[in-house]
Amino acid sequence: MMHNTQPFALTIAGLDPSGGAGIIADVSTFVHFGVRPAAAITSLTFQNSERVFGATHETADSLRAQILPVVEEGRIAAVKIGMLPTAELVLEIARLLTETDLPAPVVDPVLQSTSGYALMEKEAVEALVTELMPLARLLTPNIPEAETLTGLQISDEADMREAAAMIRTMGAQAVLIKGGHLNDESERSAIDVLDGDGDVKVLTGEWIESPPVRGTGCILSSAVAACLARGMSLEESVVAGKEFVAQTIRQEAGLTQRIASDSGNTAGR
Repeated sequence: MMHNTQPFALTIAGLDPSGGAGIIADVSTFVHFGVRPAAAITSLTFQNSERVFGATHETADSLRAQILPVVEEGRIAAVKIGMLPTAELVLEIARLLTETDLPAPVVDPVLQSTSGYALMEKEAVEALVTELMPLARLLTPNIPEAETLTGLQISDEADMREAAAMIRTMGAQAVLIKGGHLNDESERSAIDVLDGDGDVKVLTGEWIESPPVRGTGCILSSAVAACLARGMSLEESVVAGKEFVAQTIRQEAGLTQRIASDSGNTAGR
């Protein structure tokens, strides 16, 4: 049994060898929030910072074999679930959640990569809705993912509220719709809608001009899970996660500006 006093959190997700997203991003986020990480891999992806080239997926047996020893070692305070590419894996996770004392998870429905590569089979999405969503503590779709799950077209805050309410009726205890993909250029703030049992909070933040940053969905959902593991409320966890993502984007924007500046200085010599 473990004697470490840190809360223990488990991420179940895909491995991005380039480190920008997936399990590597989750684990580093857990560590940032003072949570002891454990991880189970659902898929080994072949990608870099530009695009996904392919993937090979775990079986239900291999995923179970990764998770059960961790569960037996000590109480897991929070679970974050990311890439679940096949229905077989979705159903196995649902079984594990009902058979063990794993807490209701934070589920980030990773449907496709930023470059457009499909990361979840159609049958897996259907299993997510029918089997896993009713077991979720929080579902964290972005706009395209929420549109896929609901069939709605989302273009503003009112649409986000409607989609969150619809997804919650599918069984999730709470839904956080991330507004980073909104197309309204007049709305220059980062809007997220949190619907917890009908109690809707609109969370706004600074809009940060930056090139696209990979892994922000992974970072946000794992930050929320880490904060829940530390005993924070759901709203507190979401606010803390949102601020951590903003810090990450600021750092990336600053790095990009420094690289551009250095390149300009070099060219001028």
